Amino acid sequence: MTSNAASSRFALPLPGSPASNMQLFRARLKALFADADPPVCLAFWLFGLMNNVLYVIILSAALDLVGPSLPKSLVLLFDVLPSFLTKLLLPYIIHRVPYHLRIPILVLLSFLGMQFVAYAPTLPWRMFGVVLASIASGAGELSFLGLTHYYGQFALASWGSGTGAAGLVGAGMYSLVITGWRWSVRGALGGFSFLPGVMLVAFFAVLPRGILRYQHAPGEGDAEVGVVVGEEEEEVLNTRRIEAEGLLSQQSREHGRQSTQSAPLGSTSASFFPTLYRNLARTKTLFFPYMLPLLLVYVAEYTINQGVSPTLLFGSSPPTEPPTPGPPFKHFRDFYPTYNTIYQLGVFVSRSSHLIYRLPALYPPSLLQCLNLILLTIHAMYPFIPSVWVVFAIIFWEGLLGGSVYVNTFAKISEEVRVREREFALGAVTVADSAGICVAGFVGLWLEGALCTWQVVRGRDWCQLMD
Repeated sequence: MTSNAASSRFALPLPGSPASNMQLFRARLKALFADADPPVCLAFWLFGLMNNVLYVIILSAALDLVGPSLPKSLVLLFDVLPSFLTKLLLPYIIHRVPYHLRIPILVLLSFLGMQFVAYAPTLPWRMFGVVLASIASGAGELSFLGLTHYYGQFALASWGSGTGAAGLVGAGMYSLVITGWRWSVRGALGGFSFLPGVMLVAFFAVLPRGILRYQHAPGEGDAEVGVVVGEEEEEVLNTRRIEAEGLLSQQSREHGRQSTQSAPLGSTSASFFPTLYRNLARTKTLFFPYMLPLLLVYVAEYTINQGVSPTLLFGSSPPTEPPTPGPPFKHFRDFYPTYNTIYQLGVFVSRSSHLIYRLPALYPPSLLQCLNLILLTIHAMYPFIPSVWVVFAIIFWEGLLGGSVYVNTFAKISEEVRVREREFALGAVTVADSAGICVAGFVGLWLEGALCTWQVVRGRDWCQLMD
């Protein structure tokens, strides 16, 4: 029984049906996870958590990094643009660096970046640190998603859950050490710089790496067990040459082994450009089925988060002088972090549940997210939602949609893309989410100010009372 098969036949029973009793539900749930390998699940959960947690911590520290006079979206752009460029360029060359070297490089970049963020005396050097951490995060995402190709659906599910947890853990840790434990900002960020070291432990001590020690030249020995689970034997044989030429043959080449069917990648400069052009052509085939819905959902949700939600404020009724926020808050600045926490909770829930519920298609939730953006923007201009609790529900729904599209995009790639193309596809598609965040960052820089000005002109100056 394979993990793909388990996930495809599992479905929640309809309420009231004979199959809806709890005992049967538990039996199905147990069968679903029967093939899960705990070390693999733990390793990829830690990969997802630690690769994304610094991104969240940096955004949480935005006000402390740039001060009140500069827009927080500045930190978002420095935190996302380098990651976007990394994901745009690296899928075409990163296969030349084996994972056992790649992971330590990523950890070192993250550590150095956070050291600059924590201890650099000037803003430009702190932003340089953000850039280093962003590059490491972008390279880490496409690397670990590519690595899930070799470990199956449970690795992907664990990665998704870990990335979802990073939002809650990162924001919660920063708030705890700064507000609760009264650490200095420098001390907190300097301490967090050691967190990426957990990825070294996860890769070298927790993850079963026998699958990455494929030493046979094409046509020699047995097929690599577990690399392609549940595929027909013919496809396995057809893909062994491709895999041997890619990542898994890196170690073979280090020991002087040569492929009997083709020269090692990069053995001559002439081989680079044909490979690059071929990969660009492969990327075009991924755009409409996978990249565009992921791009749309990220543009919509991050525009909500950065440009609209800071203006989704509720005042006391009847109005007071000076203005006071409506319940449950005492200060207007409490709305934004609460919205962010609720959003992260929705992301965590949806990214952790794709084995239980799978989206039949990617475009409908992406379009629903665009409707969320339109709805909340109209409310910011012409308030009609009667209670902040309704906005809480919409923000949670926003997180569910965004997290679901993210994890289901890569799940569909794992199931629909041919084995020989899969590792590349998993890495290449990651550029779509960063591109969406970049677009949303630029839109948010304008939209937040425009909506706030609109509200002030019409007698609602709450957006100016958030300091």
